[in-house]
Amino acid sequence: MIPEIGHFALIIAFCLSLILATVPAWGAWRGNSVAMALAPSLAVGMLVFVAISFACLATAFLQDDFSVQLVASHSNSLLPPIYKFSAVWGNHEGSLLLWALILAFWTAAVAVLSPQLPLLVLSRVLSVMGAIAIGFMAFSLFTSNPFARLLPGAPADGGDLNPLLQDPGLIIHPPLLYMGYVGFSVAFAFAIAALLGGRLDASWARWSRPWTNIAWGFLSLGIMLGSWWAYYELGWGGWWFWDPVENASFMPWLAGTALIHSLAATEKRGLFKSWTVLLAIFAFSLSLLGTFLVRSGVLTSVHAFATDPARGMFILVFLAVVVGGSLTLYAFRAPAVSSRVGFDWVSRESLLLCNNVVFLVATLTVLFGTLFPLIVDAMGLGKVSVGPPYFNAVFVPLMALLVPVMGMGPVSRWKRDNVSRWRQQLLIPTAVAVLCGITLPLLHAPYNIWVALAVLLSSWLLLGLLQDFWQRLRNASSTASGVKRLTPSYWGMVIAHLGFAACVIGIVATSQYSVEHDLKMEPGDSRELAGYEFRFIEVAQVRGPNFVADEARFEVTRNGEWVANLNPQKRRYLASGSIMTEAAIDAGLFRDLYVAMGEPVGTDGAWAMRLHYKPMVRWMWLGAILMAVGAFAAAADKRYRRQRVATKASSEAVLHGA
Repeated sequence: MIPEIGHFALIIAFCLSLILATVPAWGAWRGNSVAMALAPSLAVGMLVFVAISFACLATAFLQDDFSVQLVASHSNSLLPPIYKFSAVWGNHEGSLLLWALILAFWTAAVAVLSPQLPLLVLSRVLSVMGAIAIGFMAFSLFTSNPFARLLPGAPADGGDLNPLLQDPGLIIHPPLLYMGYVGFSVAFAFAIAALLGGRLDASWARWSRPWTNIAWGFLSLGIMLGSWWAYYELGWGGWWFWDPVENASFMPWLAGTALIHSLAATEKRGLFKSWTVLLAIFAFSLSLLGTFLVRSGVLTSVHAFATDPARGMFILVFLAVVVGGSLTLYAFRAPAVSSRVGFDWVSRESLLLCNNVVFLVATLTVLFGTLFPLIVDAMGLGKVSVGPPYFNAVFVPLMALLVPVMGMGPVSRWKRDNVSRWRQQLLIPTAVAVLCGITLPLLHAPYNIWVALAVLLSSWLLLGLLQDFWQRLRNASSTASGVKRLTPSYWGMVIAHLGFAACVIGIVATSQYSVEHDLKMEPGDSRELAGYEFRFIEVAQVRGPNFVADEARFEVTRNGEWVANLNPQKRRYLASGSIMTEAAIDAGLFRDLYVAMGEPVGTDGAWAMRLHYKPMVRWMWLGAILMAVGAFAAAADKRYRRQRVATKASSEAVLHGA
């Protein structure tokens, strides 16, 4: 009965999305305030019924209701309860329902938390989000029903959740990633609403900025968790594959980063309005493209969910409608609302423009490398692989080009600046950054030119921020008053840029200085790695809630002093018989020690072992966390929460703009 309630609730939510997409939009077109006023209630109602549907599916998993096909295929009575709950979205159908739930959440959040929006604008935004909800709920109901029954003939026990997904990181990784993916639908909806109204002014950018910042922050955390999971769960110590599905989440992040900076220029100076709208469309379109790649079966990946061409065709058609329709509207409306504000090439605006161009080129680079093998295969020209050599050769120089621009941005002035002032402001930071780039890598032998360049660029970025911070305090009447005048948006920018600098250091240091050994070891053997002694003590049999494992016991010492005990495992899951590697890691701020088990070698108790020394690898994830914190801090700026009641004249102006 509970699955039927969930199915019925999803049908009601689908009907509400149909009404939300049509009635308020009709009201905005006809100037009917009653129809427009229905939009917030419809949005909240849609969230309530999707939440009921999701709760019913979660209950079926937690109660081991194997008469539900999805539960029978992706859960087991031996599975710990926390993984039974995460199994709700550890599959294609359940993940789509989670997507619909998060989309309904974002829609209701806009409805409830945007009282300052004119009713006309709010109704248009919510109608666009309702139209997006129609596509995903129709996809769930008509091609991917999560409540399908196995009656008669329900199994006494289920299958199993993919062992790769039986991990704490994968409990929160998909929800965070979807919060970012789906969150860009808000920026998309604001952009489409602005195009429909024919008004792309500073108020539109101000309304859209906090939602975009929050979505980008969640996407940053989701990508970070995915990288962290790959690092410790797959057993080879890698933190990024340039896998097509990883790229599917990275491309919206790159486009979203450009969008955040473009929104700042649009709000402050009324610039780049058409460019900003196009970036909003681009970011959400890339999110939909990622959904297509993961669920269409056009690629093979440990991250992919579905291999059903019919489902892929549904998403492809939906993607074509959303992208084609929005670009058509953009083509008609953008020339009429383009920016008329000028700026000097020596200014903050020019640096933001350069920043956006670099991010857009980086996005297109990743997009080309991801889609090119699929296009070649579809044309019958054979199999082509585009891997890390291509991405590293093209993407890394773009990021190196970006950092100098990021360092100059905070100290630059809007509209017009001059090179002599730049030289005066940045002379000392430049000299100190060069000194750091030359000297700091000397602390680690051998000297590495790439690490030196990373230190130089990161130091430049850090010192540029400090210079701007000092100037702001020096121009204030007192230090306390200067600090109080700094807005959350400014603090968010500082924290996010510091996070980017930490990422650069972490990526380059761990790529250049990592040491790994693949070797055969017997109990009692010792091996030296990067000054650490790894002593293999024994292998013991251990049992978990739904697996049995061979567990190796290692003792790590340095200069005769104990450092850590590491216990990697080779697990066999009882329900599926799958064999999985569970690495053991001694984590630290400046280095990780990492041990993973391979296979038994011979009959003398020897095992294939992989030993890693990973310097500063944690700085990458710390940097991503700082970037997310910066985004959330910027979204907390009171300017975005201030009540702005539209006057009758301004509301009429918006209405006539339709």
